[in-house]
Amino acid sequence: MKRIVLLCSLVGALVVTPLAAAHVTLNPSEWEAGGFARFDIRVPNERDDAGTVELTVQFPESVISARFQPMPGWERTIEMATLDEPIVEEGEEPITERLASVTWSGGTIAPGEFEEFGVSFRVPETPGEELVFPAIQTYSNGEIVRWIGPPDADTPAPIVAVTAPAEEEEAGGTTTSEAEAAPAAGGESDEGDDSGLATAALILGIAGLAAGLAALGFTFMRAPRRV
Repeated sequence: MKRIVLLCSLVGALVVTPLAAAHVTLNPSEWEAGGFARFDIRVPNERDDAGTVELTVQFPESVISARFQPMPGWERTIEMATLDEPIVEEGEEPITERLASVTWSGGTIAPGEFEEFGVSFRVPETPGEELVFPAIQTYSNGEIVRWIGPPDADTPAPIVAVTAPAEEEEAGGTTTSEAEAAPAAGGESDEGDDSGLATAALILGIAGLAAGLAALGFTFMRAPRRV
């Protein structure tokens, strides 16, 4: 009986897992704060009788702009939103708008297929933040799937987690770990001493092995032979 229950559980897992994984997602799902990265908006077709003909993705307010990979057969439409406060940088014109959403239309993702829409942008300098990209997927039969829910929902919104940046270099050009590993100025490295001792031990070992083989050969030659 236990074997039958276990078998049913395994079969159920095999059936449910592909369905649960067939979501609109951004890949990779995380990136370090302040870094530039290329992401793929992966769109699977979850229907057997219709094709995906349109996708709209809303961008978080902290992502001001982005660049997009050309998609043959698809038309791209971008909507902008006015910033509450312009972004002013020295020597540059003030930025008064941000990217609000992008829509791809005109192409088709057939049943059993998926498509990846490439996008590149700078990740905000806010470690710990989750960038949410609500998406709307439209099928050729008029059905609309809104990927706007939380992570545990049936239709979760695509998310990119902002991670802490890599260890920054110190003013001297070395990281803290490198500085700790470097020998003191004017002194010799313990690593160099250890390396010299290891080399000497290796040479002595080889010499001993050669002497042993020579003695063994000499003994064999001196041994009386039986006729």
